[in-house]
Amino acid sequence: MGEAVEARHTPLDVITIGRASVDLYGQQTGSRLEDITSFAKSVGGCPANISVGTARLGLRSALLTRVGDEQMGRFIREQLRREGVSVDGLKTDKDRLTALVLLSVEEEGVSPMIFYRSDCADMALAEEDIDEAFIASARSVVVTGTHFSRPNSDAAQRKAIRIMKAKGGKVVFDIDYRPNLWGLAGHAEGFERYVKSDRVSAQLKTVLPDCDLIVGTEEEIMIASGADDCLSALKTIRSLSKATIVLKRGAMGCIVYDGPISDDLEDGVVGKGFPIEVYNVLGAGDAFMSGFLRGWLGGENLATAATWANACGAFAVSRLLCAPEYPTFEELQFFLKHGSKHLALRKDEAINHIHWATTRRRDIPSLMALACDHRVQLEDVAAKVGADVARIEDFKVLTVKAAAKVAAGRGGYGMLLDEKFGRDAMFEFARHPFAWLGRPVELPGSRPLRFEFSQDIGSQLVEWPVEHCIKCLCFYHPDDPEALKTEQQQKLRALFEAARKVGRELLIEIIAGKHGKLDDTTIPRALEELYALGIKPDWWKLEPQASASAWAKIESVIVRNDPWCRGVVLLGLEAPQDELEAAFAATAKAPIVKGFAVGRTIFINAAEQWLAGRMLDDEAVADMASRFEQLTEAWLAARGRKAA
Repeated sequence: MGEAVEARHTPLDVITIGRASVDLYGQQTGSRLEDITSFAKSVGGCPANISVGTARLGLRSALLTRVGDEQMGRFIREQLRREGVSVDGLKTDKDRLTALVLLSVEEEGVSPMIFYRSDCADMALAEEDIDEAFIASARSVVVTGTHFSRPNSDAAQRKAIRIMKAKGGKVVFDIDYRPNLWGLAGHAEGFERYVKSDRVSAQLKTVLPDCDLIVGTEEEIMIASGADDCLSALKTIRSLSKATIVLKRGAMGCIVYDGPISDDLEDGVVGKGFPIEVYNVLGAGDAFMSGFLRGWLGGENLATAATWANACGAFAVSRLLCAPEYPTFEELQFFLKHGSKHLALRKDEAINHIHWATTRRRDIPSLMALACDHRVQLEDVAAKVGADVARIEDFKVLTVKAAAKVAAGRGGYGMLLDEKFGRDAMFEFARHPFAWLGRPVELPGSRPLRFEFSQDIGSQLVEWPVEHCIKCLCFYHPDDPEALKTEQQQKLRALFEAARKVGRELLIEIIAGKHGKLDDTTIPRALEELYALGIKPDWWKLEPQASASAWAKIESVIVRNDPWCRGVVLLGLEAPQDELEAAFAATAKAPIVKGFAVGRTIFINAAEQWLAGRMLDDEAVADMASRFEQLTEAWLAARGRKAA
């Protein structure tokens, strides 16, 4: 049977079972839910959160539940995949909708919430959804309290428990008590933490004997046992189960009991909490469980597991959302080693940068981009041949078709397109499986830097699709007059802050050679100055360098200041192909250079001919595709690779 299991399912550390919803978090903090005007969307529900939290910490996790056959269900499935969570156990329910939850942070520790869960998909989980081979492929299974509230989901979880115990794996019980999901509170009382119920206690007590790890707050420990105080509750649970018991105590940390329960509540492994500002308590328990499981399943001692759990909980209470805010293992280790001078971790730039860089939506190890974000240059071409500038929009659609023809669905291809002439091109772009799209925000040719449509850049970015990368060209030289440098630095810093605030990646393009001497130290000095301001873009776009020494210096600056930077792409500056091929070759020993974003070398001939009416659509596409393909082949050859 073991061989069959391995053939069907990848071995897992943990499978979580139960709620999977879409959380809609009010973005105005300190406001009643009635007054919220905009919401941030994320995956939610205790088991879904734990599956993400454990995956971020390095465990191989999976979620077993149902989602609806609609956009929200697909969002959960796609986001779990992005997080590295297995969706082998995620069932699609064609008859029911994915659950939704509306939440807000009204004040410290107070978060009104409304569960939209009437006959929702996850609560329809049934025994037939529990595949024996899938459960047996994991080292542990996490069952959750809410899914014992319905006969069908109760039976499903108990089947999973039986399979896991028969296999010799671990059964973990997150009590996860939500009174209104048991019908004990009204719809408006979603935040209510405790309502005593003999019915619920009787139900949950039958689960305890089969568990190896039981985790809950004081209120949850009491509901699981039926006792009226915490100490009596712990003793009752111990009389029914040999499991390790973890008592969560919020800001006070936790206590782990791995043996008899004495009359002293503190007589256990005490995990101290971290001094953190409480911003939002929702989801903190799921982050806590993720950290504890990372230690417990990883063979760490209970004190270490408790420390990791408390630290993960601290991250969660200091940030707004649930799963998206949970730390990665790199982030967690950085915090444990260095701490933070901020009680509000969301204000710690160093930690936030690690969080951002280690939770990006996709990996892009190399990038070959056709740049057609040019505006002034194409306006000049249109004027030269007497064409209507409105036709530039149609030409840009053709550039997308050319790039798509070369990419042919393969990874690592992208484009640069602009807002002024490229709206239709962006719609065409979305029809193809490109890896990346960059969009310029600079006013063409501006020095000092200005943004194109409004200097209030943040208000523009919030309207962009989340996968669009901000691109900003700055004519910056380290020997510029101080007043000019300061003005440009402030503009770039404001852009960086806006990019992080709205959750969009940032590419900064630096061209120094047009306004001063370009030697082996010019670009390294420019980057060092910008890094000193705390500006850490996801990408740099840089002009070709004259020597391998220059690239070595550039790489040293980037790696020293931001080891999580995606890398550098080369710009073209209308250089002929042979010069670009030489520039590619010069980067052979600079792994920080990940590709190129070249435009006029590829499209300028087609633009002149097509706008002048001397070239048809198909001919223009073919001409640009041929030039783009030649460049991609040259790039891959410089890297010792061939096109797939």
